[in-house]
Amino acid sequence: MTHPGEITRRQLLRRIGIAALAAGPGAGLLSACATAGTGGEPSAAPSAAASTSLQNPFGVDAKKPLEVIIFSGGYGDAYAKELHEELYKKKFPGVSVKHGGTQQIGTQLRPRFVGNDAPDVFNNSGPESMDLAALAAESQLADLAPLFDAPSIDDPAKKVRDTVTPAVLDNAKINGRDLVLNYTVSHRALWYNAKLFESMKWAVPTTWAEFTALGETAKKEGILLFAYPGQKGPYYQLWNVLYTAAKIGGNQVIIDIDNLVDNAWNAAPMKQAVAAWADIQAKYGDKAYFGLDHTQTQIKQLQNKLLFYPVGSWVENEMAKDKPMDFEYAIAPIPDVTAADKMPYGAIQVGVGENFVVAARGKNPQGGLEYLRIMLSKEGARGFTQKTKNLTVVYGAAEGLDLPTGLTSAAKAQDAAGQNIITDARFEGWYKELFDYGTEQINVVMAGRITPDQFCANMQKKADAVKKDDSVAKQTRSQ
Repeated sequence: MTHPGEITRRQLLRRIGIAALAAGPGAGLLSACATAGTGGEPSAAPSAAASTSLQNPFGVDAKKPLEVIIFSGGYGDAYAKELHEELYKKKFPGVSVKHGGTQQIGTQLRPRFVGNDAPDVFNNSGPESMDLAALAAESQLADLAPLFDAPSIDDPAKKVRDTVTPAVLDNAKINGRDLVLNYTVSHRALWYNAKLFESMKWAVPTTWAEFTALGETAKKEGILLFAYPGQKGPYYQLWNVLYTAAKIGGNQVIIDIDNLVDNAWNAAPMKQAVAAWADIQAKYGDKAYFGLDHTQTQIKQLQNKLLFYPVGSWVENEMAKDKPMDFEYAIAPIPDVTAADKMPYGAIQVGVGENFVVAARGKNPQGGLEYLRIMLSKEGARGFTQKTKNLTVVYGAAEGLDLPTGLTSAAKAQDAAGQNIITDARFEGWYKELFDYGTEQINVVMAGRITPDQFCANMQKKADAVKKDDSVAKQTRSQ
């Protein structure tokens, strides 16, 4: 078990909010649905609507309304409605802020972009999130470089870019332009109930042999070793397979996939990872979970019907209202799959996520930039952590806060990982068609309807098609 007092809050902030992110920047959460449009380059920064100043660097018209749309998922949307929007209204007294919370970002916003009626700011996340690369190609996203170069609200002598972890800047770019703000720090690994393990005197497995042995033991207790949601969440397992491949073969496995390198999906570590998890599903899983969504699956875990669940650190807040007293979220790194894994046991994924963008053709893009600047203030970031129990990318914003046990567990795991940080797969935001295809195929292979080799071959065929498609803007990364 882990307890908040085992490490200091200062250590927690340093380990999660700063140190490891600089070593292993991640990408944002999901992208999705493409829109219609005329094409072109990403739009330039919005022109000032009023005179600029140190306090109003974007020239926001204080009387112009602002519209904000938030993905109401694991973090909810109260942090926006009750905190960030209120801070915006405090700065511009009397201004009207229209708030919208939804889990259907694509369904709601796609027709609005087509009709040139985009909201000023939107939080692009969840299974229906928008394809940001497509929006960028259609000149729909405002340039965020002025935001990063603007004076910080807390210290005008500093630029905003100097107050956030470098991973934010690394992951802001599409086609070389700063177009996306990733706001949160997340840890994606295997999550479990530390209290159950303590009561059963079970050790967290460090090798695949120990993992499968625990599966046999748990089976006798009527508990599944592992499950993931087959509806609205199969990408959780796609992430898990990709991170396992990186554990086996190093981060270059994921970098090659992102860069559309020939035969990247057919690399041996990728095949080993898919085979390992397909075997776990066949022996210790339950196909009935393919019909459950993420919330239903997470309820099953809270009922101790499954041990390990592949998800990110937002799960603790997402399930806070349902979590019983005898359940304590804790994080487990992926066990060693082979004796020759390139990354040692304890390697863990740490990244930035939760995309926020400003619509270039919105009615108030200047206000959108200011809204993001308010989010990146210490007051805005600290309040987000208080409401969601998750950290942001802003240095020092969580100092002194009481943080939940799951987040403390993640901090300890990250500390143990040191430089062994597994990178995010960025193709999920770069090539929507490829990632969506992967979320379909992962269910197929995990259900045993195709072999792991067939899964990799299918993914490679789709990646090759994307690579040959001149209408798809190509992105590259070096690390």
